[in-house]
Amino acid sequence: MAKAKESHKYIFVIGGVMSGVGKGIAASSMALLLQEKGYAANLVKVDPYLNVDAGTMNPTEHGEVFVLSSGLETDQDMGNYERFLNRDLGASDYMTSGMVYQSVIAAERALKYGGKCVEAIPHVRDEILRRFTAAADESGSRVSVVEIGGTVGDFQNALFIEAARVLKMQQPDDVVFVMVSYLPVPGTLGEMKTKPTQNAVRQLNSYGVQPDFLIARANHPIDDKRKEKIAIACSVRADHVISAPDIESIYEVPCNFEKDKFADMLVKALNLPNGKKVALTAWKKFVRMATKEGLPEVNIAIVGKYFTTGDFILSDAYLSVIEALKFSAAVLGVKPRIHWLNARDFEKEKGTTALASYDGIIVPGGFGETGIEGKIAAIEYARTKKIPYFGLCYGMQLMVIEYARHVAGLAGAHTTEINSKTPHPVVAIMEAQKEKLVHEDYGGSMRLGAYPANLKKGTLAYEAYKKPLVSERHRHRYEISPDYTERLTASGLVFSGTSPSGVLMEIAELPRDTHPFMLGTQFHPELQARPLAPHPLFTAFLKAAIAKKGNS
Repeated sequence: MAKAKESHKYIFVIGGVMSGVGKGIAASSMALLLQEKGYAANLVKVDPYLNVDAGTMNPTEHGEVFVLSSGLETDQDMGNYERFLNRDLGASDYMTSGMVYQSVIAAERALKYGGKCVEAIPHVRDEILRRFTAAADESGSRVSVVEIGGTVGDFQNALFIEAARVLKMQQPDDVVFVMVSYLPVPGTLGEMKTKPTQNAVRQLNSYGVQPDFLIARANHPIDDKRKEKIAIACSVRADHVISAPDIESIYEVPCNFEKDKFADMLVKALNLPNGKKVALTAWKKFVRMATKEGLPEVNIAIVGKYFTTGDFILSDAYLSVIEALKFSAAVLGVKPRIHWLNARDFEKEKGTTALASYDGIIVPGGFGETGIEGKIAAIEYARTKKIPYFGLCYGMQLMVIEYARHVAGLAGAHTTEINSKTPHPVVAIMEAQKEKLVHEDYGGSMRLGAYPANLKKGTLAYEAYKKPLVSERHRHRYEISPDYTERLTASGLVFSGTSPSGVLMEIAELPRDTHPFMLGTQFHPELQARPLAPHPLFTAFLKAAIAKKGNS
């Protein structure tokens, strides 16, 4: 007799009290711990927005757009998921309300509901359930950890919680609910308050859902007295109230969870065998280096434009770049000190002299005209003053424009994204993108996802990767114009990475005898940097910055 297929397990992570308290990191940590226990886990992010994907969301409002290998533009939490699990996730691991409604409406237009009145329940709910199942099947995992965006009580995520409730009803032994809730400590009282969390649990109860675990986020550890108080008020076992205090590094969270034996409790609640002992050996080694005190500092300037809404937003707009620097720094035994510099400041006379004190300069990805001349001025300063420079996507395009103007003798060189009448369009719209712009086809239509690139031996890029063929993730419409590559190369610029066809320039750099490290990538290397697998180009950049600091 054939063995019956084992039922898939689900953990749903829901927010309480307020957003932004770390549901994504909690979900990532749970999946990592399950992986350590020997259970294949996939992570799913539910974004309740009506956007079909995250590509049209402003990074100053929603944070970085994280691009999967498949090309899907997603929420930045997907980046944390991949970094914690140390592997790629698939397109089915991300869903938005827009995706769900789009599928339902398309099915209705195709008469797939047989003439029935199409309604939120059951049709939208059932499409959500189908997507949960599809993500599990496509990942081949044993357990799905599903983060439902927003906070309980939000109108937007109610249908997703309802779908999770129905799944729990259908598979009572296979579904666990975890609420991540915030416990404030009012300054005038100095006492941690549990009432907001109690109210959040009652609101979740009104949906027909009872949390099995509560992750108590606060500025310091929760004591046993409050654990017991929450347990009685919320019908959650006291040992299922997991303390999650503020910490220096998000990568400490799995280690803190393990102190409470959270992984053992999760697999027991899911009716799974206990599995392996959680070791986290390599993970803990990385955390020790990332949080070690007294390491030599390397000062890195990030010259960007998403700076106008306050310091709190910077880590969201350039999250993957920051994390990639941390991962390489931990391997090299240094601490990156990141300085945020507004590109518009360098459009002023003598503004670039402020860059003299930095060991390395990064111009990250972006779009549009804001601060562009300031970025080009910063790039020129990095080139002429021999400061290590790393350009990402737009940062590479602007590096090529600066070189064209000031070295190759192409006065007025520019990108047609900004100046359609430039005499030297060294950066131009990709041929495949022209028709899309004419028809205003903006959403999900750029060159997106993983593409291969061939590397030239004897270059900085080849030395960093140590192999002739790489695959990296892209997000752009414009490219280095093939009409100018020969002239740029003749003037000393090296295109060390190209598409297999040789048409697309993927990496540009200056020879080492001209500059210690000046390199730009058309792709986004930060998207594939991970704690246990730092990206080789970020490591090479930081090595050059360390050398510059030592020389000065």
